[in-house]
Amino acid sequence: MILAAGCVLWRRSADRDGIELALVFRPKYGDWSHPKGKLKRGEDARDGALREVLEETGMTCEPGPELRTVHYEVEGVPKQVRYWAAEAIGGSFAPNSEVSRLLWLPPGAARDRLTQVRDKELVDTAVRLICRN
Repeated sequence: MILAAGCVLWRRSADRDGIELALVFRPKYGDWSHPKGKLKRGEDARDGALREVLEETGMTCEPGPELRTVHYEVEGVPKQVRYWAAEAIGGSFAPNSEVSRLLWLPPGAARDRLTQVRDKELVDTAVRLICRN
């Protein structure tokens, strides 16, 4: 099984009247997704999620509640991805070998832009938890 972790990364919108979610474009897969990646051997999933956010987006973040775990197959191999809602607290994006673009979008637009249905479903849960706090 492939073990991975990531975050639904968010920040307050400029008008402070809502939130925006960060989406990354991965040219290798031609998709828009939440920042995520494979765990290193022995790495804690939450630590791996924060590392992946930093590597893919350049952002440091404060992890919040854990979201649901997503299961799917990659070339016949089961993959498990654990997710957290996480607030961006600093940093800046620079394109890198895995991610060529980063967009900050309101939740509805982010949901529409995401490529995979499993990623779209995480938006609703994350927004409910973020806006409740």
